[in-house]
Formats: sequence, structure tokens, C-alpha cells
Amino acid sequence: MCPKRGHASIGTLTSLASLANSLAEVIKLSNSRVSGTPRRCQSVGEAPSRLLARSASASANSGTNAKLADYFGKQSPKRDGGDFDRSLRDVVQTSKEAIVALQRKNLAVQPLLAIIQVGEDDSLLEINKKIAGKVGLNVTQICLAKDSEDEIVEEVLKLNEDPRVHGIYLHLPPASLTSRVLDALKPEKDVDGITYLNTGRLVQGDLNKGFVPPVASAVMDLLRKHDSPVEERRVAMIVAEGPPGVALQCFLERSGMAVLKSHSNTKNLQRQVMEADAVVLLGADHLEIPSTWIKPGAAVIRWEPTLHTDESGMSSKSGLAYLTAAYRIQNVVHSSSRRLQEQQYRPWRLRSLNLQPLTPVPSDIEISRAQTPKAVDQLAEEIGLLPEELEAYGRSKAKVRLSLLDRLRAQPDGRYVLVAGVTPTPLGEGKSTVTIGLVQALSAHLKLNSFACLRQPSQGPTFGVKGGAAGGGYAQVIPMEEFNLHLTGDIHAITAANNLVAAAIDARMLHEATQSDKGLYSRLVPSVNGVRRFSPIQVARLRRLGIDKSDPASLTPQEVSSFVRLDLDPSKITWQRVVDTNDRFLRKITVGQASTEKGQIRETGFDIAVASEIMAILALADGPFLQENGSFIHTPMCAHSTIWYPTTGPDVSVYCQGVSGALAVLMKDAIKPTLMQTLEGSPVFVHAGPFANIAHGNSSVLADKLALKLVGRDGFVVTEAGFGADIGMEKFFNIKCRTSGLRPNVVVLVATVRALKMHGGGPNVSAGMPLPREYIDENLTLVKHGCLSNLRKQIEIAHLFGVPVVVALNVFKTDTQPEIELVCKIAKECGASDAVPCHHWAQGGRGAVELAQAVKAASGRASNFQFLYDIEMPIVEKIRTIAQKVYGANDIELSSEAMDKINDYDQQGYGSLPICMAKTHLSLSHMPDKKGAPTGFILPIRDVRASIGAGFIYPLVGTMSTMPGLPTRPCFYDIDLDPLTEEITGLF
Repeated sequence: MCPKRGHASIGTLTSLASLANSLAEVIKLSNSRVSGTPRRCQSVGEAPSRLLARSASASANSGTNAKLADYFGKQSPKRDGGDFDRSLRDVVQTSKEAIVALQRKNLAVQPLLAIIQVGEDDSLLEINKKIAGKVGLNVTQICLAKDSEDEIVEEVLKLNEDPRVHGIYLHLPPASLTSRVLDALKPEKDVDGITYLNTGRLVQGDLNKGFVPPVASAVMDLLRKHDSPVEERRVAMIVAEGPPGVALQCFLERSGMAVLKSHSNTKNLQRQVMEADAVVLLGADHLEIPSTWIKPGAAVIRWEPTLHTDESGMSSKSGLAYLTAAYRIQNVVHSSSRRLQEQQYRPWRLRSLNLQPLTPVPSDIEISRAQTPKAVDQLAEEIGLLPEELEAYGRSKAKVRLSLLDRLRAQPDGRYVLVAGVTPTPLGEGKSTVTIGLVQALSAHLKLNSFACLRQPSQGPTFGVKGGAAGGGYAQVIPMEEFNLHLTGDIHAITAANNLVAAAIDARMLHEATQSDKGLYSRLVPSVNGVRRFSPIQVARLRRLGIDKSDPASLTPQEVSSFVRLDLDPSKITWQRVVDTNDRFLRKITVGQASTEKGQIRETGFDIAVASEIMAILALADGPFLQENGSFIHTPMCAHSTIWYPTTGPDVSVYCQGVSGALAVLMKDAIKPTLMQTLEGSPVFVHAGPFANIAHGNSSVLADKLALKLVGRDGFVVTEAGFGADIGMEKFFNIKCRTSGLRPNVVVLVATVRALKMHGGGPNVSAGMPLPREYIDENLTLVKHGCLSNLRKQIEIAHLFGVPVVVALNVFKTDTQPEIELVCKIAKECGASDAVPCHHWAQGGRGAVELAQAVKAASGRASNFQFLYDIEMPIVEKIRTIAQKVYGANDIELSSEAMDKINDYDQQGYGSLPICMAKTHLSLSHMPDKKGAPTGFILPIRDVRASIGAGFIYPLVGTMSTMPGLPTRPCFYDIDLDPLTEEITGLF
């Protein structure tokens, strides 16, 4: 029991009685903005401690043995009450002004403090609410029914991931602050500074990221008001073990005070207390110190377990609780400010990986395995991504969330570089390799922010003829096995989504053919617990039919029939199933032959997965797939209805929207670009993979947009278009640029001596066969003819769009110096801004520095970008324009089937869509064996399809197939898995 309260006189650091009165004015119980308490529960355990402060002038005659709480009496002088008042006002005003400044930068900023406690004691919440209300900050309280470590950790982890929460205060008994709990709390939200990291930062004096514990700030505030200088003060600290004591001791010592740290059972405790200018007790609730120990005029500060209210209902000891709360709120404001600062664009701190090329150059897979990639979270941090914007898939790759676009919306875009090429040989001419080499040169050697944007390889070429698309030699994406095999499963997601739509179409035709209107209606609008309701997608269908009813029982028989029957015409279905394998035997198949399909037999076929309309939608999307109302933003054009609705057009698209939720679920991760890196540690986005000879052949709009924001105004984004400039580049400009609104600064046109010899009259080149002597020995004549035909034509195609061209000659070891010089000379004569040899395959980024310098120079020049055709031109005229101006044809020839479909699309209102030509990549014409720059031919259009969801019309030229076939000797002959090491062998 404590003795009767004494009447010891109080020194320069006065009692809080006067402060209690002033607080009634400072802290008004009005309009504090507080979010609701998540749970209310029975009070459990002892309430956490409160901070008290006193100052004593020991009476020689008192002789009492009292708790320091007794030193607070109403008889004490009031001259320092104004100091406390001003301290609180200053902290509150500073925090308030800081929030106003933050909200000037971002109106959406609304700092929030979350308090986790055991039991329902609202005293601490009320104190924090009052301070928060004055500052303009929100507080939420989470009450736990019992002191359970698991439950505490669970709540902490939730708050860690909640972007609305800027500070977390664990108002828990000391025993509950276990290592597991402290480890769970994110240091950047630890506004009480109790985590080990924040304590360590305080010990080291690094407060740029950490927080000073509010208790320490409040104690220091009080000590600074003492008469004697802070630097000369001796402080006796009597503390329990734990972070608060360590933090306070460090804070005092760094302020110049001499700290004597003791425990309640320390032998020389009396001497330390008597010599001290200030006594601080933390967690020493039951310690009794005689008043005779206290040095006259000494400051005495104690952290007590409870607050006791006086007759007026206001605690004379609550002033420090308010001051501590004010500093806690200030830390929340600091946390919010740091968070806002983190969300601003940050300069890159990219660390390049060392590369030591070997001679002779090893295989691609050997080179890839010899390099250790950076952890993907480290790479993300280097390029300014936030941890919450990353979804890791293992150690070396991660998805990047689209929220990045919103965060960096105001950030200016970098420079945009497109890599295209001459018409390639079947072996490929290394556009991906040039793209990677160029980015490595820009990043690692010119020290310019740069990003590569590539397509995800399809299993078709990986296991077929061409191989993967990770680059090659010392210019590739790593790990190359992961890049070329599955990656993050996007193509599988596309396959699943595409085939779900196909299955839904066939199932609907079966059900309509085998059921009455009444039977269909009862199944489409079933009674659930005696109630029938339309789903949102069914309401949309009714609206399209002009039926403004919401009660299923109110439809007339005619309305029911119109509602339940799509009446799809099997002969006009354009939607095919897909698989990501070259399989020629799936080009035409018959479905519905089982007896269970009741005679619903029809011919259809498979496309390769990367030719799917879902793939095109993914590549051209500029945001999430679902609108806010839950409908699919891009609606696939699945089939034609046999019933024509003049005002609405074919109604099948509404049915396709019926699976919109499922499509969005399947594609929710595929919509996010995958972050990887090059051999030299430069960032790469891998996203989408449409074939250029079938689809539009470019990586995603989203990847390019994200990269352009990340590199900054003076950075570079290098994106690749598939195959020759006549295919990938033309579609990039006319389709992708229209969709994205982006405009490239320069085109890099990749050429090889090998390809130019072929276009100059050299013999055919076949995959898997040795190169003829003409391609190994020097032959300037073939090189010249190839330059003056195909290379000249591809440069002219780029100039049709008003974009400067830099020719990148991808040098092979068989190329001679005269051949290299000749190509560069003729390229410049044909209108290229520059033409340079590139040795990145053998040397990495160092071998492409000259190219990087040429690209940088060309990108700084003014361009006059323009589209090839007016989007409102008739479909036939747009096709003719591409054929004549790009391919060099005299005219086009449309089959009757193609013409009928064009007329149909015009009637449906799709005539203003751009054109995506499906044409061989091996020639500027439709004839693969016609090399160089053929002219005078008629381009045959055998069929025309519509990718409404993707937003283009695609004509099929000549014998072009949407499902490739395997060659006699596919690449998979050499691919195997080592049974002991599980390493892939023979991939490349």
C-alpha cells in the first residue's frame, strides 16, 4: 500500500495539474475522424502502461517512502503548465501542417493509425482519437478477445498488406510483444519503433527510414524543458528489458546526456538516483523510491500502468499520454509522407552484371547457366518498383501489377525504339538477340535506363524449327530455360480461356437443338429456394432484345423464345479451339460425333494458341480485362446468329459475355507482364506472344507502357516486332500504335549478310541443313543485290510511317569485312539514318555500343509519324493499300467467301477496324520462294476473319495457315532431361 500522498514541493519540471486544465481546451471531444472498431470483445488482461511525468524537490523532513506517482499534487507551481501546453500544440500543429502539405500533392492521402489491443479498454483509443481529430488523421481499433500470439500475428499481417494503413500500434502487455510478433510487423508501419530493425536504426543514428518511439520523444521533450542544459545532464534510467528502454537510452545518449542504466535490484541504485539530474522509470511499476533519494530540482518521469482521473474526470497524469499520442500520430504522418515519397518516380540504381565472353562462344544454355541472375526483388528495387507491385514466381521472375500505371501516371515516357528486320531466312536473323544486345549496351555501358520488351515464346517454334526467342550468345534473357518453357503460364491461361468459349458455343447449340423454349427457360432461369431471378448478363441480353422487364414470370412466350435462343449458324462460327503445339492434323477436324451430342456434327479446326483472339486481346489490352460493372472489356466475335437484329447486330457477343467472369478469372494473372533480366542485369518485360505472320506479332501494349514510365524521360524502351518489317512493323504501326497511342522514335532494322545474300539470288536456306558455300564464302555481288532489293524496300516501308531507321547488321563469324562495309554503305545510301555492325552475340552489350549510340542520336531527331491508311477507308481499300504500298503488289484478288464476309462485317459496323494480314513471313509477297522485292503480282485473299475483341480484321493471304506443322526433324529431337541433375539438355 502506498503511504498517504505527500506535499513535497515540485521543482522546475512541474506537475501536470495545470496541463490537465489546458488540455481541456487543446483536446476537444469534437469531430475526430475515426473508422469503426472491427471487433468488440470482453476486456482481457492488464491494460498497457501509460507515461507519467513529475519533478520533485525533496523535502529533508518528508522521510516518506512513496511511489513517484505521489509527487503529483495540486499544490505544485503552475508556471510550466504552459510549456506542456505549447509542446502538445506544437506537435499537433506540425503534424496538421504536414498532412495539409501531403494532400496538396495528392488529395487521396488520408493517413490511418491502426491500434491492436487485447480487451475493450477504450482509454488509449480515446486519447489517440482526440489527437488524430485535431491533426486530421483516422484511427481504427482492433480488439482481440484473448492474448493469442497467433491471432495477434494474423491481424498484424493483414494490416501490413492494407495500403490504407500507415501506422500500426501494438497496445499489448509486454509479454505479448514476442519475437514472432515483432518479426511480423513491417518496420515501415511500426510507428512505435519497437521492431528490431527500427531499434537498430535508432542505435546507429539512422532515422531516415525508422521511427523514434513516441515514449522517447515525449520524455526528451520534457527533459529539454528542464533548467539545466541537456548536454550536461546525468540521467538515471531504471528500466525493464525490451526495445523501449534500449531506444530511450540510445536517444538520450545521442542528445549528449550521460545515462546510468539500472534495474530495480541494482546495488548502487540509491547513489545513481541521488546523483541524477533526471530519473526515468520505464516498466518499473512496483518500484518504491524514497523521496529523500531525489535530488532537489530533479526531473522525475515514470511510465505507469494506469491513469487515474481526479474529481473533474480529467487525469492530472494524462498529459504525457496525450503528448506520447501526439508523437505517435506524428510518426503516422511521417509514415504517410514516406509512403507518398516512395510512390513517386525514383531514379534507377541498376547494378550491371559482369560479363566475360569466351572464345569460341559456348552454347546459349551454357552461357545462361554460367551467369547468376540477380534476385528479381532486387532487380525490381533497382528500377523503382515497390514490393507490393511484384508477384514473384520463384527467384528470377515475377509478375508486375498494373497499379504501377496509376502510380506513375504523371511520369513522362521514355524514348520508344522498335526493332524490326529484313525478310528473314527460315533460320531467323536475330531480332531478339539485337534487342537484348542493344538494351545491354544502353544500360550496362552507356548507363542509360533501358528496358527490353519481348514476346513469350510459343512451344510451336521452341519444339519445331526455329527454337526459342530468348536471344542468343551473350545477348539473351536469363534463365533461358524458364523463358522458353512455360514461363509464368500465360499461354496456358490463354488456351484455357479460348477453349472455354469454344466449349460454351457448342454446348449452347446442342441445348437449343434438343430442348423446347420452356425447358431452356426453366434451366437458364432456375428457381432457387422458390425464387427466379435474372443474372446481370441475362438482364443485359434482355435490354439488347428491347425487353425492359425484370420479373422472369412476366415474359411473353415470344419474348421467352427470343431470350433463350441464340440460333447460332454452325457454318458461320469463326471461333476455333487452340493448342500451343505445331499440329497440322488439327487444322480441320469434325466435332460432335459421339452419340451424346445427338447429331450436332460440324467441321471446325484448331489454331495455334498464339493465334487465338484471346492472345491478341491480351497483347492489345491497355488495362484490366473486366470493367467496373463486371463485363468483359473486349468481347470476342464468336459466331453469327441466324436471326438478324437490325438495331443490335448479332447477339452472340452477349452470350460470350456470359463467360466474362470466367475469362477474367483465367486471365487475371496473364494480364500482368513478367519481369526478367538480361545476362548483364538489364530489365526485360516478357508479355504476350502473337505470331506476326498470323496475328499482329508484337509484345503487349501494357508491357511497353509500364516500361516507358519506369525508364523515365531520358530512358529507352526497346520492343520487338515479329519477322520482317513488312509484317511485324506494319502491324505495329497500324494496329498497336492506334490502340496504345504510343509513337516510336526510331526503328532498328536488323539485317544479316546471310539474309541479304539469299535475297540477292543465293540458294535456298533450310533449317537443319548445312549452309551452301555462297553463305560461307565472301560474295559481294549477292550482298549488293540483296541490299538494293529487300533491304532498300524494308527501309522504304519504315519511311512510309515517317520514322527514322537505323540498320543493325547482325554480324556472323563467316561475314567478311568488305561485306560488312558494303551493307552499311548501301543502307545509308538507301535512306537509313545510320548503319552499324553489331557483335553482341559474341561480346554482349559491349559489342552493340556503336548501335546504342546511333539509336540514341536518331531518337533525338524529329520524326513525322503517320499511319499508312485512314481507318475509315473501306476494308477492301485498306487491304489494297497494304498490298500495294508495303508488299509491292499490283492489286488484290478476293475470293467470293472473303467478299461476302467483308460485306457482312461492314453491315455489322466493323468496317472501321484496322487490318491484320495473315501472310507468309518468308517473302514480301504471298509466295515464300519469291525473294528480294518482288513486284507485279496479284495478292490473293482467300478468307477474311474478324477479331472483334482485339479490334482488327484479318485477311488470310494465299495458303497461309493458322496452325503450323512440324518439320521432318523437329527441335525436340535434341531436347532431354538429365535424370540425375534434372538439367535440361539440348534446348539450344
